[in-house]
Amino acid sequence: MLKPSTLKELEKIVGRDNLFTDAEELIVYSYDATRLESLPGAVVRPATAQEVSAILILANRERFPIVPRGAGTGMSGGSVPVRGGVVLSFERMNRIVEIDVRNRMAVVEPGVITGDLQAEVEGKGLFYPPDPASHQFCTLGGNVAECAGGLRAVKYGVTRDYILGLEVVLPTGEIIETGTRTMKSVAGYDLTRLIVGSEGTLGVVTKIIVKLLPLPESIQTLSAFFPDVKGAAQAVSLIAASAIIPRALELIDGGALRAVENYLKQDISGGSGAMLLAEVDGPLSVSASEIAILERICREAGAVTVKRAADRNEQDRLWKIRRSISPALYTMKPRKINEDIVVPPSRVPDIIAEIQEIAKRYGLLIVNFGHAGDGNIHVNILIEEEERPNAMKAAKEVFAAVLGMKGSISGEHGIGLSKAPYLPMEVGEQALEAMKKIKRALDPNNILNPGKIFVDNE
Repeated sequence: MLKPSTLKELEKIVGRDNLFTDAEELIVYSYDATRLESLPGAVVRPATAQEVSAILILANRERFPIVPRGAGTGMSGGSVPVRGGVVLSFERMNRIVEIDVRNRMAVVEPGVITGDLQAEVEGKGLFYPPDPASHQFCTLGGNVAECAGGLRAVKYGVTRDYILGLEVVLPTGEIIETGTRTMKSVAGYDLTRLIVGSEGTLGVVTKIIVKLLPLPESIQTLSAFFPDVKGAAQAVSLIAASAIIPRALELIDGGALRAVENYLKQDISGGSGAMLLAEVDGPLSVSASEIAILERICREAGAVTVKRAADRNEQDRLWKIRRSISPALYTMKPRKINEDIVVPPSRVPDIIAEIQEIAKRYGLLIVNFGHAGDGNIHVNILIEEEERPNAMKAAKEVFAAVLGMKGSISGEHGIGLSKAPYLPMEVGEQALEAMKKIKRALDPNNILNPGKIFVDNE
């Protein structure tokens, strides 16, 4: 419970209009896309790094938690204020400060919507590749916190690959700058990479310098339908072993297809058991050649229908199918446990087969889709609430299978609350203790986003 005197000091820092304490206002900031929920004691909306610094200094003095929050689209509970305290919302820090066309970079505040930056730079012939499925409403600050990936990660990488530098407020209130506006810098420790993906536990990002690329000349997209998911997974493995690096390569299994068809009220697959969406980009002659090779590989892997998108409208229609999956799954069951495992791309057929066996063993409905081109599969265990105990056991078995294939339990959703119990399975005790030492060094009072990543983060 925040003291009245603390609320008065917060009001002095951000102004009355940017301090929320009423119950109906707090509810809005109490949950994320996991549907985990916990009420904060207050919400503040700072406008500058200096205001963030003052809030953190106050939090250290009064010993209350601070939880940074973007748009609340996270999939691991990272922005849920599980220990109350103050949610730091970046709705007001939403400016694209600069787009430097000559040097291919931009400076943005953390509240900028990812899709807005993409649209703005594309209008200038530039390209910001990270493309989370929620790009139309997620924020750059949240992307940095979680090291978001997305559909184009197979070719272009993830958020950390495009962050040149940051302005960061440390948990104890100091404002620092990391990185540079240059493409190279090895001056000291790489604090930029330390902050990216730290889930708001090591610092509060208040400014972001992003690298941009030239906008590709052309984009070619195809859809391929298979009798079963085994064939689609095999096609992924063959593409990964080829000389082609697709811009995107998405796998959608039969369960996900049925859900989307029900959700969109249309027959998309003709009853097929799985779908691949593949996309390439580059000079027109190159992309045309590459899409032809992908088409051939899909047919050789057993695709019954392969079709290239004829124009931008058809491309958009195909990607609407992919982006509709998450909401569509709720038409099948009222609850879902959404994991995002990663295996080497050559092992995609193996992990899909193992997940099917686990689903059968526990009598669960498990739907798989995602960024198969880089081995990142979203495993969705769809449940009624009474099935949750079995679902949690199944999830742990999936993680064990993934680690047995030299994979990772989280490709882009982070650890947050939902995966904290499983982190030791992957990183081991010594690496885990090294992470905790970094946390204690930067945040001695455990003010910043406590309860996340480490289950015993006291």
